[in-house]
Amino acid sequence: MVRKATLNDVKQIFEVIDVFAKKGTMLARPVTEIEGSLRDFFVFEEDGFICGTSALHICGPDLGEIRSLAVRDEFTKRGVGRRLVEACLAEAKALGIKRVFALTYKTGFFARQNFHVVDKITLPQKIWGDCIKCDRFPSCDETAVMIEVK
Repeated sequence: MVRKATLNDVKQIFEVIDVFAKKGTMLARPVTEIEGSLRDFFVFEEDGFICGTSALHICGPDLGEIRSLAVRDEFTKRGVGRRLVEACLAEAKALGIKRVFALTYKTGFFARQNFHVVDKITLPQKIWGDCIKCDRFPSCDETAVMIEVK
């Protein structure tokens, strides 16, 4: 089941993200950062165990970013990621956000969710504040994808 994250989830959210951060496929999120942005986070929980996580970060009056989308390997191919994205998009719609983007290595996954590839240069400078924390900055090799929220 997908639900909003609580403080009790922080340790497991960190663990899920950290696996991918160590592989170099996701930006690391320290526990303090997860706590500080906890209201952005959703979790997919099964029997008290966090199987996956995502966050919707508001970047401006009509733009949001899906970040920290991660699913434990043993739960892939079960619709967990799709449901986390759907939760982020539903919240974006409720908040009045018109466009949602993500930076990703998994363009096929996002294409199946009706996102389309966009040039990173079209994204606001505001998002690059996170990028400076990345080992790959300034030579980002992620692809930007976007969807219009309806």
